[in-house]
Order: sequence, then structure tokens, then C-alpha cells
Amino acid sequence: MANYNGWTNYATWRVNLEIFDGVDPRDMGWNRLDRYDLGLALKDYAEELICGHSGSKNTIAEDYALAFISDVNWREIADHMVENYPVETDTDELEDA
Repeated sequence: MANYNGWTNYATWRVNLEIFDGVDPRDMGWNRLDRYDLGLALKDYAEELICGHSGSKNTIAEDYALAFISDVNWREIADHMVENYPVETDTDELEDA
């Protein structure tokens, strides 16, 4: 049931394209997370990009950005990552050694 360029909605498509396209979950330490926890990690990462570490109060721009990403289907992006970056099994790692 994709509604925008093969994705659930515009927000999901755009966040995946502009933040996560080409990101390998193995490089971020997310490769062993299940799909649900990966979705939560993706959401946390996007929120951190928006709000940063400044500890300052939200600006109106941050509020709008957070409202935009509230429409993102994080599970769909997680599913996409899992399909495109399969987790190596222990036997795969042994073969590479």
C-alpha cells in the first residue's frame, strides 16, 4: 500500500532519501537490532539530527521538523534497510577470517 514513490507517504520517502539512503546499519552499530528496535533507533537518530545536543529549548523550526517526522513509517525504513543490508551470520564472519 505505497502512496508516494513506493513508500507509505511523503515523509517516509523523504526522510529515507535524505537521511538514510546509502546508510549501512553495520556502520552505525544497528546491524544486530530486530526490525522494531531498528525503527526506534532510526527515529532517535533523526530526532538527534534535528534537535542536536545543545540542550536549548525547541525552536519553531525544530517543532515543525519534529511534526514532519512524526508521520514517518520508521518500520518501513527499517524493513528496507534489513532487505538491503542483510546481517552477516556467525558462519559468514568465520568464512571471511
